[in-house]
Amino acid sequence: MPVGRKEQIIDCRAVMGLGEGGGLAQRGTFAEALRNDVVVVAMSPGRRHITKPVCEITYGIREVGIQTSVLVLDAGSGIPHDAPHGSLGSTFGLKPEEAAQINRHKLCVVHFGNVVNHVVYKARLLLRYVEIPTIVVCQCPVDMEDFAKVGIKTLNVMPVEPQTKGMIVDIVTGVVRGESCPQTKIDEIIEKIKKHLT
Repeated sequence: MPVGRKEQIIDCRAVMGLGEGGGLAQRGTFAEALRNDVVVVAMSPGRRHITKPVCEITYGIREVGIQTSVLVLDAGSGIPHDAPHGSLGSTFGLKPEEAAQINRHKLCVVHFGNVVNHVVYKARLLLRYVEIPTIVVCQCPVDMEDFAKVGIKTLNVMPVEPQTKGMIVDIVTGVVRGESCPQTKIDEIIEKIKKHLT
């Protein structure tokens, strides 16, 4: 895959793409880079959670020469079963093999949505099994204290009773689901990846 002046080898797609030309990654897709530096995790595609910003973010990261894998979760929609009020529709989950795929990398970048309550509980479930440093990218305004309140370890605020193995090391907000990701946000994500990857 030529990106700028450098090539990156990516072992692409566990399943076929969706839509015309097969461009949109389906749930259960794992595209692995040659080196396990960064993995970008996307929610399952659907009406509200199409993977467009993740594709653009991944391309931007690869363009600056960082080896980047992509994982589209099989059960990335909805909220976890242990969130307050439970899940009325689909239930967010993480398969053991997905956790193993993520943990092979040095840094995780995960894209969530626009409801603070959903974002923090999804992050808690993910980080119970994901042990590597994680950067959360989402649409809604959220901070380290919001995550620490539900027991997630963060770089700046440590919960009284941690419930996760992994830790949130940074947050990027204002990335809209299903919309093009502005270059300023891609630059911010890349800057934070470089900071935590070294």
